[in-house]
Amino acid sequence: MNQDTARPSAYPGDVEAIVRGRHGNPFATLGMQGGDGEPLAVNVFAPQAGQVEVVDSATGEKVAELERIHPEGFFSGFVTDRNERFAYRLAMSAGEFAWEAEDPYRFPPILGEMDEYLLGEGRHFRLYERLGAHPTVLEGIDGVAFAVWAPNASRVSVVGEFNAWDGRRHPMRKRIGVGIWELFIPGLEKGTVYKYEIIGAHGERLPLKADPLSFYQEHPPATASVVHGLPEHDWQDSEWMRNRARRQDLSAPMSIYEMHLGSWRTGGDGEALDYDAIADQLADYLTDMGFTHVELMPVTEHPFGGSWGYQPVGLFAPTSRFGTPEGFARFVDRLHAAGIGVLMDWVPAHFPSDAHGLVRFDGTALYEHEDPRLGFHRDWNTLIYNFGRNEVANFLEASALFWLDRYHIDGLRVDAVASMLYLDYSREAGEWIPNKFGGNENLEAIAFLKETNTRAYELNPGSQTIAEESTAFPKVSRPIYDGGLGFGYKWNMGWMHDTLHYMQLDPIYRRHHQGEMTFGLHYAYTENFVLPLSHDEVVYGKGSLLGKMPGDRWQKFANLRAYLAFMWTHPGKKLLFMGGEFGQEREWNHDQSLDWHLLENPMHKGVQSLVRDLNHTYRNHPALHQLDADPEGFEWIDASDAEGSVFIYLRKGRDGVPPVVIACNMTPAVRSDYRVGVPQGGSWGEILNSDSEVYGGSNVGNGGHINAEDVSWHGRPASLRLTLPPLAAILLTPNDPPA
Repeated sequence: MNQDTARPSAYPGDVEAIVRGRHGNPFATLGMQGGDGEPLAVNVFAPQAGQVEVVDSATGEKVAELERIHPEGFFSGFVTDRNERFAYRLAMSAGEFAWEAEDPYRFPPILGEMDEYLLGEGRHFRLYERLGAHPTVLEGIDGVAFAVWAPNASRVSVVGEFNAWDGRRHPMRKRIGVGIWELFIPGLEKGTVYKYEIIGAHGERLPLKADPLSFYQEHPPATASVVHGLPEHDWQDSEWMRNRARRQDLSAPMSIYEMHLGSWRTGGDGEALDYDAIADQLADYLTDMGFTHVELMPVTEHPFGGSWGYQPVGLFAPTSRFGTPEGFARFVDRLHAAGIGVLMDWVPAHFPSDAHGLVRFDGTALYEHEDPRLGFHRDWNTLIYNFGRNEVANFLEASALFWLDRYHIDGLRVDAVASMLYLDYSREAGEWIPNKFGGNENLEAIAFLKETNTRAYELNPGSQTIAEESTAFPKVSRPIYDGGLGFGYKWNMGWMHDTLHYMQLDPIYRRHHQGEMTFGLHYAYTENFVLPLSHDEVVYGKGSLLGKMPGDRWQKFANLRAYLAFMWTHPGKKLLFMGGEFGQEREWNHDQSLDWHLLENPMHKGVQSLVRDLNHTYRNHPALHQLDADPEGFEWIDASDAEGSVFIYLRKGRDGVPPVVIACNMTPAVRSDYRVGVPQGGSWGEILNSDSEVYGGSNVGNGGHINAEDVSWHGRPASLRLTLPPLAAILLTPNDPPA
């Protein structure tokens, strides 16, 4: 429903409101008024013009000369001898300059009744096709259609260089039912820089706002939106999209390389690479290294680079730091061509308080809660979305679907889920408000997450959602029909904390902490887990993975290699932050490239070679991934040798899949003649040894193959007498099929 009412001429009060930029219903005054038997009048606000005439678009005839009735530039006049509306242009002049322009106020509404209905219901899953700024053709005229949600504003205008940032010149039409403001501005085109000027309900002029649904924004620190429309790309990944479901389901090998686009590599001048350059180098690198997926730290536009993208203001815009939206689309397409899945971090938990962003967008707490006990994150100095408001939940859900739909993203890793689930997250007593049942669960956020997961899987088959969730909230990665939240995977933060703590201990003390390496198996199958060694572990003074390892330099590298081998053979999908694959020495700095020169050192090169071989071994041996989410896929052979800090376990696949035995020695002492029970006799091959000299190790091992003895051990029918290398893991598999 819109507020337009026909009026034959401009009333003084309306003229003054337009000139002062305070008119909330400009279509009732501006443009052509009257018709249907009433006299026609045309009202124009054009402060840049000295004279304005009305031209019939069909005939080119000048049919009226408008009178300046206000010194600020309001023109008005009647069209004689006509009483039915018609298409027209405006012929304007100022001194010696003359030009013609279309009148934005002669065009019909942009949104349809179905849009209004779906927006009000919070179920407009393709919100991005209607809101934002879209280059379009309306009644045969090229221009841009703008639409923005600001229900409590008294006036909203589009401003930019095209109107000298004058909010009086392009006020928008308000759709009363849902609070959407819309305007088609003829003559604007892709690349136009713009913002919204908003007058609050009480007449207050707000800071200029970027478009919440902009598809492209200025390069930070500039903050304006840029007219772009939906990304245009000729996708070449149809085969990938058809087959991606099996590449990231529970039985697939998933080895994820987490990265920050701006600091992975830089150009020769130290400047950031663009999306195309990164894609070419990254596709080749990940293919060589054997990673199956890349996970991008947030690419959604964000004003502060030091937030690493986790405080976004543009949930529909890939950051312009690395190029255009089409550049990002080519990035994804290039990786798909190389057989690499693309995951991205997505942040619906909170947003920053930058004045040009969502904060008090229309002068009220629109996207956030008014009460800081519900709406403010002290940890991050950010604002919490009001998940219980239909339009806000719809906005966020549409953002998730947008990346899956328009950029063919294969999965979303949802950030800070724990902070969404609990009303008392990081709050003391008295600093939070219980839910309607008196509990601490955020029921509205839970409903939002369930709905988003439902729509993601329904509308984008083969995609995945992954929760970064650090509490014991039940069934995060279980189906909604089973009482779960509906995520496909959950990060196993407990496994990461326990095992990292163990590995940081001097080996002499590890005997007292054997359970830190084994405890994760007690709950390994309660969720579909990803094992994360993420960016969070190499920032804020935590040092690098290599730097966490104890001992002299050789032992640090040996510990890291052993830990990575333990991780790659443990149930759960794998995630490693960039730099960890070659033993980055310093803590990660988002302003610097990784230290690729370290690969000139054989110890660092050795770690990289190990990760490459772990990835290929993991992918080529189904026992290491096929039953990741099934307890039938893992058995402890012996976890009781705490004194020796030894862990022996078995990974299994489906029937007929050769098992893999893993033996880890987490001390610097060589263990000779160490008997290990195995499920079958015959010849066994040592398929990987993290102590190999190829990886920088001491080359202690078992010569590549071992014959099992008919000696029952560890409850198994046969056994191997092994040499366990120092601070190392070895992987063994039978050379012969089971009897």
